[in-house]
Amino acid sequence: MIIDRRRVLAGLAAASLLPVAPLAAAGRPAFVAARREADGSHAAAVFTHDGEILFTERLDGRGHDAALSPDGRTAVVFARRPGHFAVVIDLAARRRATAFAPPPDRHFYGHGLFSRDGRLLYATENDFDAERGVLGVYDVGAGYRRIGELDCGGIGPHEAILLADGRTIAVANGGIATHPDYPRLKLNIATMAPSLAYVDVETGDLLGRASLPAALHQLSLRHMAEAADGTVWIGGQYEGPRSDRLALVARHRRGGDIALLEAPPALWPGFDHYVGSVAASRDGGRIAVSSPRGGLVLVFDARTGSVLSRRSLPDACGLAPRGAGFLASDGAGRLWQGEGEGAPLAAHEVSWDNHIAAV
Repeated sequence: MIIDRRRVLAGLAAASLLPVAPLAAAGRPAFVAARREADGSHAAAVFTHDGEILFTERLDGRGHDAALSPDGRTAVVFARRPGHFAVVIDLAARRRATAFAPPPDRHFYGHGLFSRDGRLLYATENDFDAERGVLGVYDVGAGYRRIGELDCGGIGPHEAILLADGRTIAVANGGIATHPDYPRLKLNIATMAPSLAYVDVETGDLLGRASLPAALHQLSLRHMAEAADGTVWIGGQYEGPRSDRLALVARHRRGGDIALLEAPPALWPGFDHYVGSVAASRDGGRIAVSSPRGGLVLVFDARTGSVLSRRSLPDACGLAPRGAGFLASDGAGRLWQGEGEGAPLAAHEVSWDNHIAAV
């Protein structure tokens, strides 16, 4: 495959000149999430602030996360790794608009994001023959035609987020080599090298890259959120010995080292080596992390790193900001207010997947 970098950059420059119109607030959906239906099929659900389902859209297989356009009109739901479909949902018309796929020698990792003006979509992808992670670049106005790709600076890019400057994409490179011929097999556990990379969306340049110490090379970096002060919070999944006990949440400031969170050591065994989702509150002052394996949702003070709340929620994973707090979903079809106790906000006869995207 030939990567036409000049074409990508030309599209970026043109996109930055075009305006974006906001979606009217009336009747606006609040969240999008993938789920498994009672009959075993898979769908994307669009629902309100209170958990009322507005509509669903059938998926060809298991979904993972959704990218939301800046104007709130469009959601793109990505297949779970190693998936080959992305479904575009028109939230205003409440229907599927189109679908697209990566090239035959790439697959999706389940996450993506729109450019600040909504004219380009970036998807984390696997160049599996070269064992290289890329951001596939898709032209929204041309029906999501793929116009090229940007290097991620690592193997196994999972979640990528657009930072507050509107120009920098942070990419969590999990460091794990995979191949679609062996769908869930991890091929390089002994030599995996996770990293956090920063990519300039206007030039395609790799602006920086931070790695964990060699002793922590089996802590796969997967999910992220940006705090109000620009710090990137990262949740990891540990592939080392089951008997090891280590922090699974880290913070990073550009130009510095990745720093594992200094929380009480007794906190981490409850995560069962797995952070499934990370989300920032709407003001960026708090960070929520979930562990479906450990059945936990924790909320941290983004400035101090201290634990503000801890809640036991079996098989809870999806997280999104809701009002001044957070929304959480679980595998039993329930939606919860992520802080505090009490009954679920809503319950459905489904199994929610890993993530919730806030419109």
